Amino acid sequence: MPGMAELTGLADDRALLGRTSTAERVSDILRSRIAEGFFPPGTRLSEDSIGGALGVSRNTLRESFRLLTHERLLVHELNRGVFVRVLTVEDVEDIYRTRSLVECAVVRGLGDPPYAVEGLAKAVADGQRSAREGDWKGVSTANIHFHRELVALAGSERTDELMRSVFAELRLAFHVVDDPKRLHEPYLVRNRQILQTLQEGDRDGAERLLAVYLDDSLRGLVEVYGRRVADAGQGIGIV
Repeated sequence: MPGMAELTGLADDRALLGRTSTAERVSDILRSRIAEGFFPPGTRLSEDSIGGALGVSRNTLRESFRLLTHERLLVHELNRGVFVRVLTVEDVEDIYRTRSLVECAVVRGLGDPPYAVEGLAKAVADGQRSAREGDWKGVSTANIHFHRELVALAGSERTDELMRSVFAELRLAFHVVDDPKRLHEPYLVRNRQILQTLQEGDRDGAERLLAVYLDDSLRGLVEVYGRRVADAGQGIGIV
């Protein structure tokens, strides 16, 4: 259960709700907090504590929980409450199938160059800066931003919304990994390579790099995540 520091942080978010607070806005806040690791996988979410911190009604909070359960970020356990979801290895594999289908299709469907890669360039720079500072959580965040910007090249709000949920779910796995440097460091170079290839107008080359990238990323994550989940099954907790 989150402590006072975490609840104080949520109380700071209360100002974001304004006078027209809705379950969707509460969901946006909680989704961001879950993605940031504020509520790690396996955490039980207290209606009273979170509702009090955000200043919203129990019904509004329950509706936001329902929305995030639909997005597969939360799970409701009968007579126990609502928990941040712990992914299975099969979940991770399915997330990557979705990523490959969508991200590669976005790159394949790009028109003629030049491409609007400013957002990609910023994400690459942010990742490199975080790595220099030894901030591997920041590297992970920059990596997700890189792929969100890549998807945004499609110019489709529906695709952006779909992948926002997919990337948030993916980060549930990232938060369980006990060696984030080993997981994320190799992709700093690979993100830069994809960026440079798109800057050169080579759409097909970028798609090939991305496809190999996603395959390698899946294998690496399944290896470390599967081991971590197995340890949890033997009594080493996820939270």
